[in-house]
Amino acid sequence: AADIPCAAYQLGWSSPPRIEWKFQKGSSLVLFYYGGQLTEPYKDRIRFFPHSISFLKVTRADTGKYICEVVGDGSKIAKSEVNLIVQGASMPPSRLIPIPA
Repeated sequence: AADIPCAAYQLGWSSPPRIEWKFQKGSSLVLFYYGGQLTEPYKDRIRFFPHSISFLKVTRADTGKYICEVVGDGSKIAKSEVNLIVQGASMPPSRLIPIPA
C-alpha cells in the first residue's frame, strides 16, 4: 500500500474546491481523478481523500509522478507533485532465509 499526500489541499476554502489527480510517466499524462470520481483502472485500486490518495496495492507500473491540482475560490489553483518509486514486492519476514556468515 502507498499513501500520496495532496499538499495543495488546504483547510479553509470558503467553498469545496475541485480536486484533480494526474499520473505522469515519461511523456504520457493520465487524468485519473476528476469530477469527483476515480477513472478505470484506478477505481478499484485507490481510495480518495481530499488531502491524499491511498493505493490498496502498488506495482512497478505505478512508478511515476502524481500531480494533485486543487481549484477553489475565484479559480485559485494550487498544485503539488509527488514522485512514487515502486522497487518491487517485498517478502514477508517469515519467508526470509538467513545466510550463514
